[in-house]
Amino acid sequence: MPEVVFSVDQSLSMAAQLVPGHNRWHPDIPAAASVRPGSEFRVECREWTDGQIGDNDSANDVRDVDLSVCHMLSGPIAVEGAEPGDLLVLDILDLGPVPQSAGAAPGEGWGYTGIFARENGGGFLTDHFPQAYKAVWDFHGQQATSRHIPGVRFTGITHPGLFGTAPSAGLLARWNAREQALIDTDPGRVPPLALPPLQQGVLAGTLKGPELERVGREGARTVPARENGGNHDIKNFTRGARVFYPVHVPGALLSGGDLHFSQGDGEISFCGAIEMGGFVDFHVDLIKGGMEKYGVTTNPIFMPGNVEPRYTEFLSFIGISVDHDTDTNLYNDATIAYRNACLNAIEYLKKFGYSGEQAYLLISAAPVEGRVSGVVDIPNACCTLYLPTAIFDFDIRPTAQGPRRADRGACAVST
Repeated sequence: MPEVVFSVDQSLSMAAQLVPGHNRWHPDIPAAASVRPGSEFRVECREWTDGQIGDNDSANDVRDVDLSVCHMLSGPIAVEGAEPGDLLVLDILDLGPVPQSAGAAPGEGWGYTGIFARENGGGFLTDHFPQAYKAVWDFHGQQATSRHIPGVRFTGITHPGLFGTAPSAGLLARWNAREQALIDTDPGRVPPLALPPLQQGVLAGTLKGPELERVGREGARTVPARENGGNHDIKNFTRGARVFYPVHVPGALLSGGDLHFSQGDGEISFCGAIEMGGFVDFHVDLIKGGMEKYGVTTNPIFMPGNVEPRYTEFLSFIGISVDHDTDTNLYNDATIAYRNACLNAIEYLKKFGYSGEQAYLLISAAPVEGRVSGVVDIPNACCTLYLPTAIFDFDIRPTAQGPRRADRGACAVST
């Protein structure tokens, strides 16, 4: 087993760890460990909300989750010799839930998928599903089942939702300025257009007092992906993936977490993966001056992992860039098109007895494929959602006999 350079006791909060992690991006958060190029190492991770969500049949915990503490990241990890302008080469060797463990923390034999309330996070389809819901999933080796979405069993495509390098002070200032400018276009929007720095709930490794307060005032929230990597939620960051991260500060200061047992393309319910704590094993190297050599300046590049479920038959749903509620055409809007593909899949699954919320949770967590199928046939962009048929224990394909409707139980709801 590779050396554990960042360890986590899953019975304790991230702040209570022997070496705490952090939940903001800032160049002045001190390194928790150091590794050499060419080395292999293990990083242990807490679930992204720091264990606020439980293995139960109520979604009140999702409704009331404190998002000021998210995401809880392991690190930063300094890479010896890394300098601004380099590319950090990160290979994912292995990853998974907490090994040989069963317990109260997500990742200890179970995980969850949530629909966040509009007033507290929201999601891709929050206009259609504004309340909080949840599905708890049990792990069976590589497969997952849920008492909240019966009739489904699938192989997860396990991956870290979030890893990245620290921003420079200048890059951090640019993030804050441009995101605040976006917020200022509609400051009262619910959910908000972006999340500015917030002192509430801030954790910055071992920093305390005025230094911690400054990180709270300046540090970037971890919700979106940015030039340093961050919260990409790309399901193909699996075993065998190689990611090339831009280096913006000496040592690179690599951090990450937000592990997912499984996820569909888009993680559409915002908390749409099967969330868990666990571990990731990495190999690290450097390409000196790689940012300029390869023109990698605004985002990482990656080579997808070579481990994924072998689903070969899909039922695919199409969406176009039309607001069907108001019969309004939008010009080549791929976001609206993918939203409609998701809504069409949900309406279809409801015919088999699932509630809309169950279907929403399912297409968020299962290894569905989302594709931008066309953006040139004006005015309608076309997006598609590919749903594997083999994950169901009944036939979901259309037939002359009609859908096989049954009692499909219920997901966890908020009261």
